[in-house]
Amino acid sequence: MFIRCFQQVAEGQSITLHHHWVPIDEISDHLPVAVMASEDQRFLLHHGFDYDAIEKAAKRNIQGGKRKLGASTISQQTAKNVFLWPGRSWVRKGFEVYFTALTELLWSKQRIMEVYLNSIEMGDGIYGADAVAEYNFGKKAEDLSRSDCALIAATLPNPRKFSSKNPGRYMRKRQRQILSSMRFIPSFPKEGEDYNPSTSAGGVYSR
Repeated sequence: MFIRCFQQVAEGQSITLHHHWVPIDEISDHLPVAVMASEDQRFLLHHGFDYDAIEKAAKRNIQGGKRKLGASTISQQTAKNVFLWPGRSWVRKGFEVYFTALTELLWSKQRIMEVYLNSIEMGDGIYGADAVAEYNFGKKAEDLSRSDCALIAATLPNPRKFSSKNPGRYMRKRQRQILSSMRFIPSFPKEGEDYNPSTSAGGVYSR
């Protein structure tokens, strides 16, 4: 957030920063499911690093393509947003691995998701679920619909380029894809609840 403010000043813009921290119980139940569908479908299963996704991304990038694929988990993104600075150096990546492991060791999945949903950039000068709900949807975070949450998740690869307030055709396509994927993502467990993948077919998937 501070880095973005300095960038705004350097570019001759007025400082724009919207951020309201809210507990995860005051965020729509659809939003954790939407961001898992979009960013990290194995969030409830891994311990900070999705090695299958890393392997697939590495193979794809070696083969070449117009766009390099990443494999950062929600845990890694949380560690980067809270403790580190933007960049792609090996030094920063090393710190990211350390803080991701530490975060997974000390925080529950619910706490990681809460911090993620409150700290991630969701628009130009907009950070966190409650701010994006207010400024882009005219709602509170807890009132966001399933469709709203899918649209927010659709912007996360580049929230300064893609808008959940004025979505174009590409964003609507991404929204539909995420809504479809959400049907196969488990409902996010409350603090103290364990997610057991062996029983997930019994009805804990998000609809």
